[in-house]
Amino acid sequence: ALLNYYYANKYEGKLLLRFDDTNPVLENEEFQESIEADLKILGITPFNVSFTSDHFDTIMNYCEEMFKLGKAYVDDTCVEVMREERGKGIESKNRNNSVDENLRLWKEMIDGTEHGLKCCVRAKIDMQCKNKCMRDPVLYRCVLTPHHRTGTKYKVYPTYDFACPIVDSIEGVTHALRTNEYSDRIEQYNWVINALGLRPVEIYEFSRLNFVNTVLSKRKLTWIVNNGFVEGWDDPSFPTVRGIVRRGLSPSALLQFVTEQGPSKNSNLMEWDKLWTINKQLMDPVVPRFFAVAQDAVVLNLSEAPEEPLINQRDLHQKNPGLGKGHIVM
Repeated sequence: ALLNYYYANKYEGKLLLRFDDTNPVLENEEFQESIEADLKILGITPFNVSFTSDHFDTIMNYCEEMFKLGKAYVDDTCVEVMREERGKGIESKNRNNSVDENLRLWKEMIDGTEHGLKCCVRAKIDMQCKNKCMRDPVLYRCVLTPHHRTGTKYKVYPTYDFACPIVDSIEGVTHALRTNEYSDRIEQYNWVINALGLRPVEIYEFSRLNFVNTVLSKRKLTWIVNNGFVEGWDDPSFPTVRGIVRRGLSPSALLQFVTEQGPSKNSNLMEWDKLWTINKQLMDPVVPRFFAVAQDAVVLNLSEAPEEPLINQRDLHQKNPGLGKGHIVM
């Protein structure tokens, strides 16, 4: 988000925030609110906020067009067999279904019939491709779990890999910055764009930011939170935006750190020390100094001490008098 925001401002572009809510089993309003709160902390204001679900009807229409173009088919092969066939490059028995048969089965999927629920829609690409992501990937599947925005209106949902290029194109995205763990899916992204004759989008990859001895997996962090090992997502020990800001990190330091790394494609494990060093450089000139005495401190009785306490004034920052003065009581 920070890199996108930085480059959008640098080149006078517009940052679009989109929530990929294509899987109702995994998505809920809590995650949406959490992301929006993190962006607010970072001072990021997107030009527009949208949801993939805003375009569900449009994406379904494009799926039907794929059938008519002979570039997709409905498959009722079970998951285990499909996985094996994709691994070995074996074509599905349904790969050469007629357009009418595919449209009939597609309607069964939409209606959620007993047979329709066993089906999925697959792209008709190349089962011999060395990039296994291109071996007839799934475009649509049935999910009966209610969607947090659309309820039970739909029983079929697009995969991220099918929906993303479509929505990127129709929403006017010109440059998509994404981490390079999805490199093998770029070919599929461009295939969808070309198959449907959509406006192309330029993809730029960069390496995901990783820190030594740090768990960044959303799934693993969710498990830690749900099992009560931390106070919540803003726990100071957590590598989340709210966690490190609560620990004392300035959002400006995080932005400087990220932009200094830039959109590098090299995978490196970063040290936390570098981030906190930047934070100190930014905070040191503007943060007042305060002192305190611990409650369990040892009490000294001085025989020649004055009866009344002495109160002296001092600058809260020796190099920045503008921060005001504080009192020292002795």
